[in-house]
Amino acid sequence: MEKYAITVAGGGSTFTPGIVLMLLDHQDRFPIRSIKFYDNDPERQEIVAKACEIYLKENAPEIEFSYTTDPEAAFTGIDFVLAHIRVGKYAMREKDEKIPLKYGVVGQETCGPGGLAYGMRSIGGVIEILDYMEKYSPNAWMLNYSNPAAIVAEATRRLRPDSKILNICDMPIDLEEKMASMCGIKSRKEMVVSYYGLNHFGWWSKIYDKDGRDLLPQIRAYVKENGFAQAASETNQHIDQSWRETFTKARDVYALDPETIPNTYLKYYLYPDYVVEHSNPEYTRANEVMDGREKQVFGACRQIIEKGTAKDGGFEADVHASYIVDLACAIAKNTQERFLLIVPNEGAVENFDRTAMVEIPCIVGSNGYERICQGAIPQFQKGLMEQQVSVEKLCVEAWIEGSYQKMWQALTLSKTVPSAGVAKKILDEMIEANKGYWPELN
Repeated sequence: MEKYAITVAGGGSTFTPGIVLMLLDHQDRFPIRSIKFYDNDPERQEIVAKACEIYLKENAPEIEFSYTTDPEAAFTGIDFVLAHIRVGKYAMREKDEKIPLKYGVVGQETCGPGGLAYGMRSIGGVIEILDYMEKYSPNAWMLNYSNPAAIVAEATRRLRPDSKILNICDMPIDLEEKMASMCGIKSRKEMVVSYYGLNHFGWWSKIYDKDGRDLLPQIRAYVKENGFAQAASETNQHIDQSWRETFTKARDVYALDPETIPNTYLKYYLYPDYVVEHSNPEYTRANEVMDGREKQVFGACRQIIEKGTAKDGGFEADVHASYIVDLACAIAKNTQERFLLIVPNEGAVENFDRTAMVEIPCIVGSNGYERICQGAIPQFQKGLMEQQVSVEKLCVEAWIEGSYQKMWQALTLSKTVPSAGVAKKILDEMIEANKGYWPELN
């Protein structure tokens, strides 16, 4: 049986141990020859890597393991890159969230001004990793789930249109698990869905079980009453208080169009005033993560290193990241499975910009993906998507051209920002905060 070589780009991420455990859980269908970590922060990566090395020695000694900051060593002789990088780490995320809130604007990681700031930092990092992969392992595939996925995907479409990269997001996966639970179904894999939108900006329009039974009425009834709250899913990733509120608020997002089921992130665009009102400008989601997940994962890593064993080490497999293995298997073994991917529209959403990077179901095999057409979409969604896709395109153009004007336009056009004046104030402060991360804007 062929075994695969993997590079995890973002080796110092708090999600990396969970990804490693998840890969090991699926060795029966996706056997691994080697795992390499790559990061440009050697100190941070070393803590995660040393702990993972101990875990691998005890649980899968046959897998070669290494970690490095050298691109040639990291990207030579591999089959897949799993990329989840965060340029500027949580310190910059905190600024992304807190600067807009000073002006009464949504402060969120991937939506609104914070998402645009993060996008301007991420584009260069993702392109750099893609170029390393193509230089040292030209036949490899990059599975990219680095945020903000919509902006990163638009940048790869513009700058590397022929690259072997699939842009993906885990949020719909978690929501589909919740929907399966609402219907008493064991797994989202037993559902067939139609979905259209942009990343963190989409709607489910059809949901069937494997026998063709329409599940939408049942899901609608649940979401109308509860949003996504109380619907179980196997992941522990999204259970902080801020996520509970997001899952509950989906009820009000759903009310705007009871024909479809919305992605939870739409609350930031449709109820920005509510979000700002319920935000603490002194303590945002970044602080929640730094005080929670960050301390927990790095604490567990240090303990494993001190003890010299990973037994009872507190590592947990990232269960709902198993879609990454599903995707890698689809490419490696030509399984022709359905996935939600972020791809150039090219007519899949009939009445929408052909060049937009849309999130839709695709069939994936060893030669890449084929889009599944979603037909024409309603005016309400179309209007929202046209505004948001323009924001994303202007941001990428601002990065490519070093254009202050286009970045100002991007912020002004965001549904979360009330005026061009407020957009300018936020932009000027963000330029200061992102010195050394953004290209210079003139």
